[in-house]
Amino acid sequence: MTSVSPTEDPQQAHPPQHAAPAPLTQASVPVDNARSADDGAAPSSEADALTTVDRLRLALLGSRALTLNATRRARLTGWLWPLAVTLLAGVLRFWRLGTPHELVFDETYYVKQGWSLLQLGYEGKWADGADALFAAGDGSALGTTAEYVVHPPVGKWLIALGMQLGGGIDSSAAWRLSTAVLGTLAVLMVARIGRRLFGSTLLGTLAGLLMAVDGEAIVHSRTGLLDNTVMFFALAAFGALLLDRDQARRRLAERTATVLDGGGTLGWGPSLGWRWWRLAAAVLLGLCIGTKWSGLYFLAVFGLLSVAWDATARRTVGVRDWGLATLVKDAIPAGFLMVFTAAGTYLGTWASWFAHPNAYLRQWAAEHPGEGITWLPDPLRSFWKFHTDMWHFHTTLTSEHTYAAKPWGWILQWRPTSFYYPKSVSGLSGTEAQAACGAERCSQAVTSLGNPVLWWLGAVAIVVAVICLVRLRDWRAGAVLSGIVAGWLPWFQYAERTIFTFYSIAFTPWVVLTLVYVLGLLIESPDPDRQRRGLVVTTAVVTVIVSISAFFYPIWTAWVVPYDFWHIHMWLRSWI
Repeated sequence: MTSVSPTEDPQQAHPPQHAAPAPLTQASVPVDNARSADDGAAPSSEADALTTVDRLRLALLGSRALTLNATRRARLTGWLWPLAVTLLAGVLRFWRLGTPHELVFDETYYVKQGWSLLQLGYEGKWADGADALFAAGDGSALGTTAEYVVHPPVGKWLIALGMQLGGGIDSSAAWRLSTAVLGTLAVLMVARIGRRLFGSTLLGTLAGLLMAVDGEAIVHSRTGLLDNTVMFFALAAFGALLLDRDQARRRLAERTATVLDGGGTLGWGPSLGWRWWRLAAAVLLGLCIGTKWSGLYFLAVFGLLSVAWDATARRTVGVRDWGLATLVKDAIPAGFLMVFTAAGTYLGTWASWFAHPNAYLRQWAAEHPGEGITWLPDPLRSFWKFHTDMWHFHTTLTSEHTYAAKPWGWILQWRPTSFYYPKSVSGLSGTEAQAACGAERCSQAVTSLGNPVLWWLGAVAIVVAVICLVRLRDWRAGAVLSGIVAGWLPWFQYAERTIFTFYSIAFTPWVVLTLVYVLGLLIESPDPDRQRRGLVVTTAVVTVIVSISAFFYPIWTAWVVPYDFWHIHMWLRSWI
C-alpha cells in the first residue's frame, strides 16, 4: 500500500488522491501513517507486536483518537472541562434573560407565532398594536384567521415550548428560554466535537470557551429568533457524523482484519452495516430544515463530507477500486438514508398544519380543484402550493432595510444587525438620564455583533485551513470548513436579496473550530521552540478575545449605559 509520507499524519491528513493503493496484505498493514502529531511513528518493535486490527485502527483513526478515552482520568476531564465552559456560557446567556421586556427585532414574528401555535395549533393573525399588548402579558390581539408565514414550524414550536415551560406570555425570559437552552448546549457540543476532532481535551475546551464568549452566540441565545435553532441542529448533526466516522472506521478495521487474517482478499472491502449515527444526523438535519430552509445546504455538504470520509477509509485499508466501492457500498445507501430520512422528518414537522383545517392554505386544494399538481392528494397539493409561495417570497425579497448586509462582509462582521436601540432610553435627558446611567445621555443596545477579534482572526484561519486542506489533505481542515461552506457560501447566490449579517450565527461554531484548528497547528508543532511560541500566541489570542467579550457584553445584552460608553464600542462607522 502507498503509505503517507513521514510528514503527514492521518489524524490530520488523507493520503494523496492521485495514486491508487496496492492490495493490502496482513504484513503490509500500515503503521507509519498512523503517526500522531505528538508521538511520531510507532517503533518497529511495537509495530511487530501489533495485531492486524490494531494496525488498521491506527491507520484509520490515528493514535490520538485511540488514546483519547484510554484512561478514566481522560474520560473524566474530557467531560469536566467542557462542562465548565458550558456553565460559563449558561451564566452569560441566562443572566437577565428577560431584559429587555419587549419584543426584540424579529421576535415580533417568531415569538408571537410560537404563542399562536400554543393557542391555535397554527399561526394566526395579530391585530395592530399587538406588540405592546403582548409585552404586557395580553394575548387578546391574536385572531383566528391564519397568517401567511415564510418559515417552517420547528423553531417556533421550540419557542412555544419555552413559553409553556417558563411562564407563558407574561415572562419575556420564557420567550427566549428555548434559544438560551440550545445556545448553552451548543457550547457543550462545540467543546466535545472539538475534543474528538482534534484529539485533544485542551483544544476542545478552548473551542467551547470561544463559543461561550462570542457575541453572535450570546445575542442569539438571548433572543427568540430561528437562526440559533438552525445552528444547533446543524451542529448536532455534524457531531453525529463525527461519531459515525469513528464507528464506521472501527468496523472497517475489524472486518478488514477478519478478511486478511483469514487469507482472503478485500475486493471492494466489507460492508459497514447499519449506520445509526448517520440516521441520527439525517433526523437532526430534517429538524434543521424544518426550522429554516437554509438547512438544506448543511444536508448536502455534510452528506458529501461523510461519504468522502468513507472513501478515504476504504482507500487507506487498501481497496483498489475504492472510488467505485464507496459509490456502491456507501454513497448510494447514504444518499437514500439521509435524503429520505431528512425529508420524512421535515414532513413530520408540519403535523400541526395538516391537523388544523384553519391553517394557512390548508383548504387551498379543495377551493381550487384542478389547479396545482393534480396527481397529489388534496392535503399535499395544498402543502405544495404553500411551499411554492414561500419559495417565491424567499427568492424575490428585495425590500430595503437599514441593516441589510452583503454576505462577503459577514465573516468580518462588517455590518452587524442592531436588534434593539430604543428611543425611550436614548431620548432621556437631565436628571432622568443621570438616574438611568449616570451621564447626560444614555444608550441601551442589543447588537448582533460577533467578537471582532475572534471573527477577524477566524477569517485568516479560514485561509490557512484551505491551504492545509489542499496541500496536506488534512481531513480536519475539511471538517472545520464544511460548516462554513454550508452556512455561508450559498448566500452569495442571493446577494441581491435583503439578507443580514446575523445569519452568520448558523456557521459560527465552524468559525470557532477553524480558528482553534489553526491554533492547534501551532501548539502541536514537533519543534519544542515553535511549540512554546505557539502556546504563547494561543494564550495571548484567548486572553484578548475573552477581554474583548467582557468589554462588549453590555451592548450585547441591553445594559443601560452612558452614550459615550456605547459609542466607544463602535469601532467601525459601518457598525452604527
